[in-house]
Amino acid sequence: MAITSANQLELLQTAEAVAREKLIDPELVVQAMEDSLARAAKSRYGADMDIRVNIDRKTGRATFTRVRTVVEDDLLENYHAELTAEQAKAFMADPKVGDEITEEVPPVELGRIAAQSAKQVILQKVREAERDRQYEEFKDRAQTIINGVVKREEYGNIIVDIGRGEGILRRNEKIGRETYRPNDRIRCFIKDVRREPRGPQVFLSRTAPEFMAALFKMEVPEIYDGIIEIKAVARDPGSRAKIAVISYDSSIDPVGACVGMRGSRVQAVVNELQGEKIDIIPWNEDQATFLVNALQPAEVSKVVIDEDAARIEVVVPDEQLSLAIGRRGQNVRLASQLTGLDIDIMTESDESARRQAEFAERTALFMETLDIDEMMAQLLVAEGFANLEEVAYVELDELLSIDGFDEDTAQELQARARDRLEAINAAALEAARALGAEDSLISFEGLTPQMVEALAKDGVKTLEDFATCADWELAGGWTTEGGQRVKDDGILEPFEMSLEEAQHLVMTARIQLGWVDPADLEQDADDEDLSADDGDEESV
Repeated sequence: MAITSANQLELLQTAEAVAREKLIDPELVVQAMEDSLARAAKSRYGADMDIRVNIDRKTGRATFTRVRTVVEDDLLENYHAELTAEQAKAFMADPKVGDEITEEVPPVELGRIAAQSAKQVILQKVREAERDRQYEEFKDRAQTIINGVVKREEYGNIIVDIGRGEGILRRNEKIGRETYRPNDRIRCFIKDVRREPRGPQVFLSRTAPEFMAALFKMEVPEIYDGIIEIKAVARDPGSRAKIAVISYDSSIDPVGACVGMRGSRVQAVVNELQGEKIDIIPWNEDQATFLVNALQPAEVSKVVIDEDAARIEVVVPDEQLSLAIGRRGQNVRLASQLTGLDIDIMTESDESARRQAEFAERTALFMETLDIDEMMAQLLVAEGFANLEEVAYVELDELLSIDGFDEDTAQELQARARDRLEAINAAALEAARALGAEDSLISFEGLTPQMVEALAKDGVKTLEDFATCADWELAGGWTTEGGQRVKDDGILEPFEMSLEEAQHLVMTARIQLGWVDPADLEQDADDEDLSADDGDEESV
């Protein structure tokens, strides 16, 4: 593509041809030509000169101009591209700093080397424009399905022709052991589009949960129209999947709509996913109900949810255990992904054994601490009493409601429980003082002697130490590391302290120490209320 000043119309013809071929704006090609001609002219007239080229968009005539800028006398450095105001008076009446003086210079004839250099500049500019065009096109198509043709395989990764560009399907984004040959048609999900130095990279996937959701959206008109919504998807690519759906029209069954007449709709998705078995589950706001649905086809006897730990305990009949867990834990793993909860599964016999062990443990506790016989201790446990505090400070009528308990017996039990608690508190207080706990912490309202002892064992011995603690350090919590939920044990977690209680105690300590002004807290609370009200008004 040698460019000469003699063939002026050839510039525009070349620009049009390149623009059509690369599907970019012809103006970008013409600008690239102007830059390349200006660079070639500088090699002829001198690199220090400011040579600019303008190509007439109608005639193709290239005009070469030399530009010099007026600068202050003490800033004059480049005599070829700059001049002082005094020097500029020879060209204009009243020159000012920043004015530009232009004069046309003869066009240059491009030799072989200069023409080749100009060609490289144009190709580079065109390539950059093409990359920008590809990125702008595919970034808007991210999170959608695209059809392509397999071009080649590189180290297990599939390079796919997706029209005006290429996409890469990594080996870990392929389903199972599926293989492809050149020119095979393939349907993928555009997972991500990134702008990189070597050009836009389009990353494809066939294992992403969103791929299955997009396939159902194509096959089920109710999902496309928004009548049915896909709330969650969990996949074991190529093997099995669970998808939770909800209908916003009471007359439409979401599961039946996704299955289709004689299973035609779901079968179309299954065929695309290499025979992946799909469980379609009705979504429910109630976590327990949703989990029971998610564990299908297994039956569930009982569900216990620990919201703080985001864990859930499921009890199933003994004969249903293997079905609930699934082959290699597949069923419970998919149900866990679908609900976002860690699931512990146990059989009815295991739960019964655990309840019996807890019953025996509490019975032994009451026998030892209250000095009562086994039958009386069992009566207390059977009525739901779990610790000494409940016995000591419960309303007397609750003890009198137990068969065989008269007023004297109830009062004696409460007296023994309170005496025992006082002894335990005194021992804990003595141990805390021995560990170095100061009176400022011991007298802080909201902490029991046992809590103070636990804090002192962990190095928290003053109110200042306590005020620097984070709520999760006291109450415990959960963090995610490497995709796995990890338990953070709290100092006061054995005392069943919640995060809210820990936050309140720590803030109260900071206020007592003068670290926090209560007025500031009230102002922050008012600001939050105002922002919440604004949000409500906007939503209305």
